[in-house]
Amino acid sequence: MATARRRSFRDVVTVMSYDDSSDSSNSSSDEEDLDLLFVDVAFGEGRVLDSRPNILDFTEIECEEMFRFEKGDMPRLLEALQIPAVYTGYQGSVFNGMEGLMVMLRRLTYPNRWCDLVKIFGRSEAELSILFNMVINDIYTRFNHLLTSLDLAWLDPAIFADAVHCKGAPLNQCWGFIDGTTRRIARPVRNQNVMYSGHKRIHCIKFQSVLAPNGLIAHLFGPIEGRRHDAFMLGVSGLLPLLERIIKPNGEPYVVYGDPAYGISRHIISPFKGAHLTEPQQQFNRDMSEVRVCVEWGFGKIAQYFAYLDFQKNLKVLLQPVAKYYAVGALLINCHTCLYGSVASSFFNLDPPLLEDYLTNRN
Repeated sequence: MATARRRSFRDVVTVMSYDDSSDSSNSSSDEEDLDLLFVDVAFGEGRVLDSRPNILDFTEIECEEMFRFEKGDMPRLLEALQIPAVYTGYQGSVFNGMEGLMVMLRRLTYPNRWCDLVKIFGRSEAELSILFNMVINDIYTRFNHLLTSLDLAWLDPAIFADAVHCKGAPLNQCWGFIDGTTRRIARPVRNQNVMYSGHKRIHCIKFQSVLAPNGLIAHLFGPIEGRRHDAFMLGVSGLLPLLERIIKPNGEPYVVYGDPAYGISRHIISPFKGAHLTEPQQQFNRDMSEVRVCVEWGFGKIAQYFAYLDFQKNLKVLLQPVAKYYAVGALLINCHTCLYGSVASSFFNLDPPLLEDYLTNRN
């Protein structure tokens, strides 16, 4: 029964395809937001735009500020993500692929209202909402496996462990870092206690991430109800069986390092606990803490580059697939890291794979 409830919660938060078509600060009700999705707007019905808005119309600075990727890399990203040439909405509107990519990136980059994007893209609010969700669903369906499996061509635990050890970590078999994050959401209209975290005193959903030293998010699990503990999240994530496959040729395990909530097992190491630690134990904790902080950089980069995912007032779990938005944000951040690197990749002096190699999962 508990498993069924967890699946139901994840289905609601991840799979639902509703999207609000107005800013949360607007006085309109949730029901009005839903109604807007199903209105056939004469402005957009059956209309086919030409190639505008064209990426060439934006300057280099505008492109990076609005879409987070350099102007010259947008066509490369379009091709690597396998965005189709044309999207057709359920109400008949036709969009070109680059337009869909730009709308999605602009929406995630900043908590814009749909009416603000109308001025940029020349589409109605309903059309923009439909296009945004089509692109999100497309990318999530095609590439979500890159966040749920550790069978990744670019994941080399021996190289990663050496890089971590060279930065002063006492462990010589640690290839990554695990942590959980809470993502604040708007207060639900019902079942509020499910999403309420008594520890943080906020309504939220939680995700678990494993960050590799090259700056890529190797594994992402979620969402889990905000009231759950990190140890519970680890147990239901299915990560432990995946970690068991990452071993040295002699059978010794590689490990990931996390905070005390994860405990100590064959493939997960955490700090020494207690009020009376020896000096070597305290030094171990300090040394590992200095390299473990990189997992926070991974979470921070998602919120920094895609601020919409950090804007709680417009993240409504009963109206939007907010977990799907976050997963796609993590995939796009990995793409960004492949192209431009990250703080973590610079810190450990490890280059991420090429964008095309990452998305096709090849060496």
